[in-house]
Amino acid sequence: MRLLILEDDAQLADALSTGLRQLGHVVDCFPDGARADAALGAASYDALVLDLGLPGADGMVWLKRWRQRGVALPVLILTARDGLEQRIAGLDAGADDYLIKPMRIEELAARLRALLRRATGRSQSEWVHGGLRYDPSTRQVHWQDQPVELTARETGLLEILLKHPQRVLSKTQLQEQMYDWSGDEPESNALEVHIHHLRRKIHPTVVRTIRGLGYALGAAQEAP
Repeated sequence: MRLLILEDDAQLADALSTGLRQLGHVVDCFPDGARADAALGAASYDALVLDLGLPGADGMVWLKRWRQRGVALPVLILTARDGLEQRIAGLDAGADDYLIKPMRIEELAARLRALLRRATGRSQSEWVHGGLRYDPSTRQVHWQDQPVELTARETGLLEILLKHPQRVLSKTQLQEQMYDWSGDEPESNALEVHIHHLRRKIHPTVVRTIRGLGYALGAAQEAP
């Protein structure tokens, strides 16, 4: 998942970003609503982790603004405000989940996976596409019931394709989901190298090249 975190506590923000990246997620983190708002306009995210006690406008204010503008990505409020009325207000303002600090990074990640399942219309925790199975909680991949060893980048790319099994995704769209703004720019042929490795390790037709448009997940009856 590519995640956006809005948290003004630098120590906590670093811990969240580090923990989620170690679990294989792509993370952008900002300390105020204005910069997070700009990021939402410049990139596509799978979910937003939102603190409420922010400098300037409160997190609840930003949440209401985004929902009024039609921003539909899943939002998980992560806050120390644990009162019942505050939890109700957050959910009624448009949040999809509400988690109280302090928390374990494993629980946060599990709740984010649940949000993604609902957002993509999945009812099962394991993603299945023909002979291909992927467990986002463990990032384990199986092809024809045999485990497949992938690198973190290869797994991330496969997850993106599995999230959008019917879509053709451009090189730019794929790179946007695979890399956050804190790291180095990927080499020009990095995506093609990862796709080559997926085809070699799983099946030659696991990723289709759509000439002039981009890439798509292989048909279930073919490769997966």
